[in-house]
Amino acid sequence: MTIDGAGMPDGWQRLWTPHRLEYLRGENRPLADNEVACPFCRIPTLSDEEGLIVHRGTTAFVVMNLYPYNPSHLLVCAYRHVPDLTDLSPTERSEITELTAHAMTTVRKVSSPEGFNLGMNQGAISGAGVAEHIHQHIVPRWSGDANFMPIIGKTKVLPQLLTVTRDEISAAW
Repeated sequence: MTIDGAGMPDGWQRLWTPHRLEYLRGENRPLADNEVACPFCRIPTLSDEEGLIVHRGTTAFVVMNLYPYNPSHLLVCAYRHVPDLTDLSPTERSEITELTAHAMTTVRKVSSPEGFNLGMNQGAISGAGVAEHIHQHIVPRWSGDANFMPIIGKTKVLPQLLTVTRDEISAAW
C-alpha cells in the first residue's frame, strides 16, 4: 500500500519499470540530439549471446526485442542501414519475409502463442522507435495478454529473462 500526497494510503499497488523510462528518454535509440549509433547496425558486431541474436541470415538477422511488448517478441532486421521497405532489394525483402515465417514457426514450438502481431513502422511519425533502420516486429499473442497491467498500469510483466528466451528460441531454430 502506498501513501498519497496527504499521507493517506491510496490502495494502489505499483510495479516500477524504470528500464522503460530510459528507453523513452532515448537509451539505445539514435535520436537527433544524442550520439548513439544505430543499435541495429551495432548488434551484428556482437556475439549472438551478447547481442541477443537468435539467427543470422545472409541479408537480415533475427534478434530479441530489448524492450518487448510480450515474451518472445522478436525483430527481423536488415543488415543494411535503410529506413523503408522500398529501399530494400528484392533479396532483402524476401529474406525478411522468410525469416519472419520461420520465427513464427519457432516461437510456436517454444512459447505456444495463440496468434501474432506483425508490423513494420515506416517513419518516426508512424511509431518507429528506430526509424532510420527497417525492422519487422514479431509479437506473439495469448488470450488475456492485454490485461490491466499494460492498459491501466502501463507495465508489462515478462515471466522469463530475455537471455533465457533467446537461448530457447535459438536452440529451436
